[in-house]
Amino acid sequence: MAANAIEIELFRHLLTSIAEEMGVVLRKTSYSANIKERRDYSCAVYDRRGETVAMGDHMPVHLGAMPLSVRAIREAFELAPGDVALVNDPFRGGTHLPDITAVAPVFTRGRKPSFYLANRAHHADVGGMSPGSMPLAREIYQEGLRIPPVLIQRGGKIDRDLLGLVLANVRTPVEREGDLMAQLMALRRGEMRLRELVAKYGETAVERNMQGLQNYSERMMRATLRGLPEGTYRFEDVLEGEGSGEFFPVRVAVTLAGDSAVVDFTGSAAQVEGPLNANLAVTTAAVMYVFRCLVAEEIPFTSGISRPIQIVAPEGSIVNARPPAAMAAGNVETSQRITDVILGALAQAAPDRIPAASCGTMNNLSFGGSGAARQAFAYYETMAGGMGASAKGEGWSATHTHMTNSWNTPVEAFEHQYPVRIESYRVRKRSGGQGKHCGGDGIVREFRFLVSAEVTILSDRRVRGAYGLAGGEAGKPGRNTLFRARRKPQTLPGKTRFDIAADDLLRIETPGGGGWGGARN
Repeated sequence: MAANAIEIELFRHLLTSIAEEMGVVLRKTSYSANIKERRDYSCAVYDRRGETVAMGDHMPVHLGAMPLSVRAIREAFELAPGDVALVNDPFRGGTHLPDITAVAPVFTRGRKPSFYLANRAHHADVGGMSPGSMPLAREIYQEGLRIPPVLIQRGGKIDRDLLGLVLANVRTPVEREGDLMAQLMALRRGEMRLRELVAKYGETAVERNMQGLQNYSERMMRATLRGLPEGTYRFEDVLEGEGSGEFFPVRVAVTLAGDSAVVDFTGSAAQVEGPLNANLAVTTAAVMYVFRCLVAEEIPFTSGISRPIQIVAPEGSIVNARPPAAMAAGNVETSQRITDVILGALAQAAPDRIPAASCGTMNNLSFGGSGAARQAFAYYETMAGGMGASAKGEGWSATHTHMTNSWNTPVEAFEHQYPVRIESYRVRKRSGGQGKHCGGDGIVREFRFLVSAEVTILSDRRVRGAYGLAGGEAGKPGRNTLFRARRKPQTLPGKTRFDIAADDLLRIETPGGGGWGGARN
């Protein structure tokens, strides 16, 4: 018996509510500001084959990549009731090391899992050469603790030896343990809700509607692709390297034919020595995000969306790197540029539906040191920028765009927890690109350090601004500036690591979005 439309819609909301409730539990029970305040986490529900059936309204860069984590776990273990597996290894289903994914099976009958649940949380420190674990590394071994698929919980009992090994390799073990336990509790809540769903409707009905949701998503994606003009559309943009004048191209050719698409990144830069490398999971997440945005209707984000889309990402390139490549910025910066180039290509096929480039960077700031009583601290934050304008109107200002969907850390929470003061937090006026519709403005955020610390910045669009479309101007590039006592202000590179002293001030100015259409009269 096939699922009907009303039943499918009912189960869409039921399953999505499970993922959302998992997220609420994770946020409310977590320890770190990065999860509790910034909401840098994601939760999802999978069927017995490990295929996506429901996601929370969380982080696109997490959600599109997590199915590969579930696949890696299923290949590594025959999970039993009460088991929970962890993974963060980018070459075994992870994305970058701070993102730790937890996967649990749900058994309702028989000896095989009926469903799977997963969540991913960005931990503010997982060891490595710099506090915050987002360093200017040359190989992944420098970036932090690398976790292949492992069982942190067996039969409902936590492996304390393994947990101790993890906590011995991070700067803030109490916070890390709290966040990991929050991930486990979120999975437990999801399991409880799925069991309730099966008890009420029966496993046959739940499975039927999971498959119905996937098929519906596929049909809607294919219908959207059929509505676009056939052809091959090319676009390229660059990521800025650590050195002056160093750029790495990301190139794409999007071929639309009937109800399918091929997204080919051949010609993109080879993998690099620094942390800009992305793996296939990150690239897949960016591709799926863009094509999901093409669908005008609100459809469930399931594995069905990916069925009409083929990705060609040459191995050994910046969009599909091999070990032991450093990966910290691939998840946060390269994912944004992948998004930009796909949108740039599709703008040629659907110029009235595609916006100009948004700020194109997550403006990553991490720092750490010792505060009062030599208590170690480590902090990580991404900062908002300007959204690109479109044919429909101006871009939003001071907002997280595309592959990030996090919040900011409120000043009150930030200053309560860390020995740093926010001296200014405002919109960066007139930083959006001009045009018939102007791009959104970035922000200015100033940090006054009360103790010495080690700081790392991973940002982009500091040399070239976000592109405009249809004659619109590019947005203004961002800028990082360090103010030290009795010294001239120092303009910092987009990607840098430095020591900061007590009373020094760091100013981050984020890029504006691109403008759309010819300039106003």
